[in-house]
Amino acid sequence: MKAIIHEAFGAPSDVLRLDDIDVPAIGADEVLVRLRATAVAKGDWLISRGFPYIARPTYGIRSPKHRVAGLEFAGVVEAVGSAVTGFTPGDEVVGWGNGALAEYVAVAQSQLVSKSSDIGFEAAAALPMSGFAALQAVRDRAEVNEGDRVLVIGASGGVGSFAVQIAKADGAEVTGVASTRNLELVRQLGADHVIDYTTEGIGDEARRFDVIIDIAGNRPLGELRRALEPKGTLVIVGGSGGQVTMGFGRTIRALLLSPFIGQRLRALISKPNTADLETLVGMVETGALTPQVAATYPLAEAAAAIDLVGEGRSRGKTVVSV
Repeated sequence: MKAIIHEAFGAPSDVLRLDDIDVPAIGADEVLVRLRATAVAKGDWLISRGFPYIARPTYGIRSPKHRVAGLEFAGVVEAVGSAVTGFTPGDEVVGWGNGALAEYVAVAQSQLVSKSSDIGFEAAAALPMSGFAALQAVRDRAEVNEGDRVLVIGASGGVGSFAVQIAKADGAEVTGVASTRNLELVRQLGADHVIDYTTEGIGDEARRFDVIIDIAGNRPLGELRRALEPKGTLVIVGGSGGQVTMGFGRTIRALLLSPFIGQRLRALISKPNTADLETLVGMVETGALTPQVAATYPLAEAAAAIDLVGEGRSRGKTVVSV
């Protein structure tokens, strides 16, 4: 089968290559999926580069732990192991797991959920990793309620585009922060208000938010807190910065400060699970959530797709068709 091989850390165009390898074997509890689409996100770029360095024990110290790149996918079940009970060949599925930038992937049945034929493969592939982060940030860490004033920083990106829609589905009044060229997209996602970060700040004396969800940002904590209500909640989803920590220091400072102030300063490390993926698929089926697939690449150009999201030039989700 064709697959994107990753055997060293560096720029995606330098370290990712298309090659022929064997179709993976499956264990008793595993499912072999013939992939139709794979989404790529900032996480794929970070793994390619080996950033931040403090995450190398997870990615691999000197070289990548996983030879085939990719983390999330949608496709059709090709074969099932002897202990698999929930899936049969021909089922359309969406899931997550290492090795997704390939024609086939083998994953545990606990990493898959069924999808209806009404959801396209590209839209389904866009759901898992960014969807997990957005759902868990809005629902679990921010605990958004109806009527809350929610600010989403990074509203046009993969996680942000989901967060805006999920917060709106929860009845919040949502303000999205994006660049000038992406403001219309954020409005289309359902945001009640938009802020162009190239021309205006996120808060003033007349504008405070009950919840701020800061996605891959680098704004100082003081600026974020000034835009937050005295009893409001800040959720930090990733960050940007140097190669060593990628903004992790700001997150640590927020967590250390939080017990001593009225505001709740929280961080998110999203946890993939089938219950949340079923929730996301259900929201797509009901029309409450629409994945924003803004760019599609063939498998042979996966490195270019990862470069796009890593350099911050993408909006919505970027997908590789297999």
